[in-house]
Amino acid sequence: MLRRHRQSALLTLEQLAEASGVSDRTLSDMERGRSKGPQQRTVTALADALGLDEADREQFVGLAREGRLRDRWTRPTGLCELPRSVDDFTGRTAELAWTNELVHAGDAPGVAGVGLITGSAGLGKTTLAVRVAHALRPGFPDGVFFLDLFGMSPQPLPVDEALGMLLRALGIADQRIPGDVAERASLYRSLLHDRRVLVVLDNAASEDQVRPLLPGGGAGKALVTSRRLLAGLEGVRRLSLGPLPLPAAAELLTGILKDDGASDEGSAIWQLAQLCGGLPLALRIAGNRLVSRPGWDAADLAARLMNEERRLDQLSAGDLKVATAFGLSYEQLADSPRRVFRRLAPVPGRDFDAALAAVVGGTSIDGAWDALDELVDLGLLQDGTSGRYRFHDLVRLFARDRLQEEETTAERDALTETVTSWLLRMATTAGRWFDPSYIRPDRPDADLAGLSSPKEADHWLRVNVDNWLGALRTAASDGRHSALLDCAESMYSFSDQWMHAPHWHEVFTLGAESAAVLGDPARQATQLNSLAWVHLMARDDPETTLRYTAQAMELATRGGAATQIAWAHHNAGGALRRLGRLDEATASETQAAETFKANGHVSAYCQCLGALGTCLRDAGRHAEALEQYLDLLALLDDDQPGITPSGAALIRAIALARVGECLGLLGQRTEAITKLTEAIGLMEQARLPVPQARSLETLAALLADEGRTGESRHAHARAAEVYEAIGDAEASSRCRDLSNAAP
Repeated sequence: MLRRHRQSALLTLEQLAEASGVSDRTLSDMERGRSKGPQQRTVTALADALGLDEADREQFVGLAREGRLRDRWTRPTGLCELPRSVDDFTGRTAELAWTNELVHAGDAPGVAGVGLITGSAGLGKTTLAVRVAHALRPGFPDGVFFLDLFGMSPQPLPVDEALGMLLRALGIADQRIPGDVAERASLYRSLLHDRRVLVVLDNAASEDQVRPLLPGGGAGKALVTSRRLLAGLEGVRRLSLGPLPLPAAAELLTGILKDDGASDEGSAIWQLAQLCGGLPLALRIAGNRLVSRPGWDAADLAARLMNEERRLDQLSAGDLKVATAFGLSYEQLADSPRRVFRRLAPVPGRDFDAALAAVVGGTSIDGAWDALDELVDLGLLQDGTSGRYRFHDLVRLFARDRLQEEETTAERDALTETVTSWLLRMATTAGRWFDPSYIRPDRPDADLAGLSSPKEADHWLRVNVDNWLGALRTAASDGRHSALLDCAESMYSFSDQWMHAPHWHEVFTLGAESAAVLGDPARQATQLNSLAWVHLMARDDPETTLRYTAQAMELATRGGAATQIAWAHHNAGGALRRLGRLDEATASETQAAETFKANGHVSAYCQCLGALGTCLRDAGRHAEALEQYLDLLALLDDDQPGITPSGAALIRAIALARVGECLGLLGQRTEAITKLTEAIGLMEQARLPVPQARSLETLAALLADEGRTGESRHAHARAAEVYEAIGDAEASSRCRDLSNAAP
């Protein structure tokens, strides 16, 4: 346009330069397109010298203005510059793919391409966002900008200042930046709408802070990082960052160490990665410490980190400290969630629920939910399935340090006593639901809410097993033998419902030791009988079972405990049967049955009847064994008093399976298959995986004998699954091989 107007005015470059005061070189650059956005005073001087009319003048000045704006986008401003990316970035393949998909999916009409990356301190949210921004930079020719919102500081960056910084980075002069926040946000969104710009908003404090900084759709995209979940943000795609898997963590350490001997100490690297809990910040600190101390190796640092008391202190290098990163989040909390956070540190077990959090925090269940929500929102806790929460290992150590610093020894001791007492009372109450001899109070403690039925009690005991088992250990070390023994005794009947669980040996060993300390031979005999059951049912070790029953018999006789003498005979009978000593087994079971019947112990009497039937079966007297099991089922059908519904369900399921076995041995395979199928269904309902798996194997064999090959293979496959679930790898492999065998 300049050339056209100059030629129309019959002027040379030199003549126009003299008339306007603009150098001929500047004029030449403008006419050749090298200068697309000349200054306002230059354009005005040229319009005057050319004598342009109003329409041409407006068009001429307007083109120069647009050129200046375009020039702003291509000219680096030095504001909101993207930090450098680390050279040894490792892992996060799925997360990088997520961000790439986010950018391309955001090209759809009406979609605002905003990704929100959340996670606790030290997980590498900023590092990931910066890595992504550098990788995507070629796709954003109009600029890639980075802004730290200081979300964890006492004074996060105000929205108006954040908008001002971004507008300046986008080339807007100070005099053109509106003073009103809403007007700034509107101008910012309009600039991003048609520009291929990526904005990284790091360390966001809240929805209110970050919402005005997001694009409203169009070409501009944004990545936001925050320790908080920012659950109120709408129209964003979310990525929750977790710790690095162990292989990636070890790879990151190796990358930091480069050629410093990492290849020669692979196992130590893996141990170090494990001690850092997959936390990138901790891994980088550990790596930096090794690089900066040539005399150290990974094994040396791993040995230092093994000491939990000093682990957080060791995870510091210069101004990088894991504890400092966690501390910034902790400082954001109000008093109540702080108290809950630090007091959860010594709670036994891998995870916990809101009820336990309410106990440790001395608050209501609603108050506990609020505190837990705040802790999850800040990444200080991780929430899992079914309302369970857990710490990252290093966060737990930080919480424990806060407890040490902020509460007295007396307060910490009182906390331990409170938690231990509550867990033992809950476990004892839950266990007693399965004891037919226990009479429940009309008014249960309000503290023990959620245990109003066997189903609720069963669920509580299973999901909280690490908590109450830890409380038993604490009670043992603190000398609280009476409460410990009450709890262990309450577990006997429930252990039948969960016989494959690995912890019963420890539970009943602790109970036996406490009974010995209390000088109570009868109760000690009870625990030894329970240990005999563990070695018979779960460990298949009849010799050890007989040793325990002999000790139990002696103690029960000394304590005048006829019922425990009978249990010792019953357990010994089971061990003798497995050793092939059937006459002795029958005698022991008969003696036990007589005692239980005389004492009105119906559930135990029924178990002895079933055991006598098994002795007959093993002796080859299949018809007599069948009659014994049928009599037992008839007895159960009479709704005998003194037996709980759960106890009756257990005995019925096993007796029905034995009926099926005997029918099969008698050649009545069709009826046997029907009975076993029914028994397996009852076992699944009653959660009895051990007898269920064995019955499935028996069923599979009968089906194969009947030529029902497909059904047989299916039964073997199901047995393999059940065996695998209870940790019997050998049996699982055997059944899986049979399920896959060629017909």
